[in-house]
Amino acid sequence: MNLHRYKHTAYVVRQLFNNLHLLTCPKMCLGLFSLGVDQVSIEDCCKDGQKRASDDEDCAALPLISASNTCRIVQEQCCVTVLEDNMCTTGINTAKEQGVCDSLFANTCETKTTKVCLTLYLLQSWSRAYPVTTSCLWATSVAWCPGHAVWMELETTRLCPQEQLSVGEKSRTCAHQCVSENTCGCFKGYRLKPDGKSCEDINECLLGASNCRGGERCINTEGSFRCQREVSCGTGYELTDNNNCKDIDECETGIHNCGPEFECQNTQGSFRCLPKVKCAAGFIQDALGSCIDINECVTQTPCTRGQVCINTVGSYICQRNSVNCGRGYHLNEEGTRCIDIDECKSLDKVCEGHGCINLVGSYRCECEAGYIFNSISRVCEDINECRHYPGRLCAHKCENTLGSYKCSCTTGFKLAADGRNCDDLNECESNPCSQECANVYGSYQCYCRRGYQLSDMDGMTCEDIDECALPTGGHICSYRCHNTPGSFHCSCPINGYTLAANGRSCQDIDECLTGTHTCTGNQSCFNVQGGFRCLSFDCPNNYRRTSTDRTCLPNDFACGVDPIHSISHTFISLPTFREFTRPEEIVFLRTSVRAYGAYHLGSYDVKFEILEGNVENAFDIIKRIENGMYVGVVRQVKLLIGPMTTVLKLLMRNLTTQGESSQNVINVHVFVSEFWF
Repeated sequence: MNLHRYKHTAYVVRQLFNNLHLLTCPKMCLGLFSLGVDQVSIEDCCKDGQKRASDDEDCAALPLISASNTCRIVQEQCCVTVLEDNMCTTGINTAKEQGVCDSLFANTCETKTTKVCLTLYLLQSWSRAYPVTTSCLWATSVAWCPGHAVWMELETTRLCPQEQLSVGEKSRTCAHQCVSENTCGCFKGYRLKPDGKSCEDINECLLGASNCRGGERCINTEGSFRCQREVSCGTGYELTDNNNCKDIDECETGIHNCGPEFECQNTQGSFRCLPKVKCAAGFIQDALGSCIDINECVTQTPCTRGQVCINTVGSYICQRNSVNCGRGYHLNEEGTRCIDIDECKSLDKVCEGHGCINLVGSYRCECEAGYIFNSISRVCEDINECRHYPGRLCAHKCENTLGSYKCSCTTGFKLAADGRNCDDLNECESNPCSQECANVYGSYQCYCRRGYQLSDMDGMTCEDIDECALPTGGHICSYRCHNTPGSFHCSCPINGYTLAANGRSCQDIDECLTGTHTCTGNQSCFNVQGGFRCLSFDCPNNYRRTSTDRTCLPNDFACGVDPIHSISHTFISLPTFREFTRPEEIVFLRTSVRAYGAYHLGSYDVKFEILEGNVENAFDIIKRIENGMYVGVVRQVKLLIGPMTTVLKLLMRNLTTQGESSQNVINVHVFVSEFWF
């Protein structure tokens, strides 16, 4: 177990359960306490205890300077520590001189403290029995002698005869050690649990009792703690066991990256690569170890006045200065003086394409229009007129050319006769549209004739509009719609209909009126929508047909007393309604019974009902008053899909105060067409 000595005095309170203290002073078997009860600091409490120990006061009976129990414990511990330091030397010297500890046995804390140091020093001589004492003493495996700064690691040994143990003491088992009769103690780094026998680890890090330095983190261990550095050492350093940063010798460990041509030299936190091969004079070594020639003529002035420096590999030479003519001059044939060069007559064509004027030591070019002479490069350069005069040369776009420029126009325009302005281009002359074209300024617009629409793909082609496929196509024609290029036409059913003058609606053909029916002479022709019906009926027995051929009246007296006064037939043709949203009134039964008249109130009444033929309950009959008379109204209340034929047998009863006076039967022949028109 690694143990650490607490050097600062303020840490003494955190050694409350140190096994040495428990051995030397049995009165100090204490539990864990909490800090910070009042405003007196731990250091002040400890300093007071140290001072009173120096004045030879009893550590077990110190006057309190604070009401805090923590402060009292700190006072006693700091007091005992000072006594240990003062008396440890006495115990060791006594052991050396006498070899026995008999003269030190007493019940005082000072004598036991002295004896502990003696016991540790004379551990090998414990074969001789101690005299009988009032308590048993234990020697712990680790002890600290403050006066000599020495740790002694020993085995735990109980130093008392077996006969001195009481029955209760023999039955009591301490986890670590016994410090007095029926009292247990714990080793350093542990504290006694509430059961008085077991020991548990003290978290020095939590109590702040560690001696970790700044930049180190305290980590608790069983019975002790350790300090770990929080921040890494950085590149080129490693952390040692004592939490210090040590330089890594990359050269010795072989983790450097120096090439075979270099030698590794260690530095603090890094290393250097030094070339093995040394370059000769006149050369310099680069980063790769190669030797590069030094140009002495550039880096220094080695030659005297009137000489010229010429660099050589690894050195240089100095030559005498010869006649050096400047630009535009050359030596004469004798080599004694410089004369002008006529560049205009040279073979190099210095002003190619332009005029050349020779000057002393130079020349000048007379540039053509659209060019400018560059005095540095001494050539004629093109002038970019479009850049020099933006927006002033061309109406639309300007394009530079060698020595000039040219104008151009954007799409939809053409260059005017002056070469600068732009005129509108009539694109319609080239027939870009499939049907109609309208020229606009700078562009054109395509149009389509009726029945066509402009294509979304190119904006020029006209495509046929399928009117029949439009969302309203189902309502364009009454029956069927047929698309044609640029238009459409409607058609009607083959039989019974003809196309109306508007070209869209279907008009019923009245075969009875046109005489195209096939009814015989004893039949009546009745036109229905989309066709006709040949009707014939016979009156019941004892009834005769009226001149209208649709009503039967009683024929004799016996029939005259029959409640049914008349039997009539009527005919109606109905379409298959495309949208049926409300009841349709189809037949009106008018009576001669007044609703409000000279009759007594309630003397006369009329009732209507449907006896037969109400298919799917698609019809009903209601009574209402029109022009003061009762009227029966037959309505279609449900949609019927044709073709379909039914006969509604209606009954109209005339009522008086004496009862029912007469009845009339009306047979309504209903023909439902399969079409809505």
